[in-house]
Amino acid sequence: MEKPVEQVTRSDSELSKETCEAKLGKRVKGTLVLRVDATIPEIAKIQVAASVIQEGGTVAFPTETVYGLGADALNAKAVKKLFEAKRRPADNPIIVHVAGKEYVYQLARDVPKVAERLIALFWPGPLTLVLKRSKQVPDITVVGLDTIAIRMPRNKVALALLNKSGTPIAAPSANLAGKPSPTTAQHVIEDLAGRIDVVLDAGPTEIGVESTVINMTSDPPEILRPGGTSCEKLMEVLGRVKVHPLVRAEKRISLAQAVSPGMKHKHYAPEAEMIVVEGTLDKVIKKVQQLAETHATEGKKIGILATDESIFNYQADVVRSLGSRQNSSMLAKNLFELLRQFDKEKVDVIIAEGISLVGLGLAVMNRLRKASGFNIIRV
Repeated sequence: MEKPVEQVTRSDSELSKETCEAKLGKRVKGTLVLRVDATIPEIAKIQVAASVIQEGGTVAFPTETVYGLGADALNAKAVKKLFEAKRRPADNPIIVHVAGKEYVYQLARDVPKVAERLIALFWPGPLTLVLKRSKQVPDITVVGLDTIAIRMPRNKVALALLNKSGTPIAAPSANLAGKPSPTTAQHVIEDLAGRIDVVLDAGPTEIGVESTVINMTSDPPEILRPGGTSCEKLMEVLGRVKVHPLVRAEKRISLAQAVSPGMKHKHYAPEAEMIVVEGTLDKVIKKVQQLAETHATEGKKIGILATDESIFNYQADVVRSLGSRQNSSMLAKNLFELLRQFDKEKVDVIIAEGISLVGLGLAVMNRLRKASGFNIIRV
């Protein structure tokens, strides 16, 4: 049984750092894994992770959206470690996480009134604001851009880490670049064990897809990535909002420069070839089964990503349901876990049903379309 936090802190103060860490967690390929209570994070464990951040190391931690891989956003050498650990392209922007809105005025040189309104309404939460950067932010943190993406997460472990670290934390998703984002610590360990210093394991994330990103440097503000805050909610508040063509992800668009993650490079993709079939449900079911049978005759192992309303219509090697079409929040929560399951099943082809673009459905379809490399069939 784990010792109470106070006892660990008091009695072990004279022991070596390695001994203290051994009492709190375990190592996997050299990466320290600390199991943390999601409701009341143990201060001794948070302090170990915060010390790693302060010393220029890397820590994977849960947010309400997905697990992030964090480093001190104001330490250029630490941020470089993030890119190296993830094998992340050097021009792919990183979101900076903060413990409170006061940090925004440190990181950004211009915070318009409309941005302050969104902060008041949606923070902490799954909304990232793109603002003009301040000179204090290292170039590598913003990949040389004149803008910075900032958010305040709605997760007790993330906020405890931010507060104890005493610095903004740059944190892209804690996975190898291009792979499905991690929604559990096990996903992080599978991708990054031995490549990062610490993993804070607080169980599965709440939302399952990344934050919504909105560019506050344009007039009107422009949504660059759909996510945990629906576009409908933002439009209710802002009235006039642009939506970047990449949000719907209906086709491949070339960008010279991206100001948000998820815009330019391959993201969210499983190992298998992937096809997304969109249209009315009866036609989608017919086409998905037809494609499954065609690929099966080629000797391929087939996975079908269905929904509760359709799953019993299919015959294939592996059939999984995202959830009910009436519950876009559940579809989002299950998405990346199921894409990773298909990889574990070693399927050759994944055929996925399209869903409605309403609410979090837009974020789910954005990820599915990009994961397929825009291999979309409309029926």
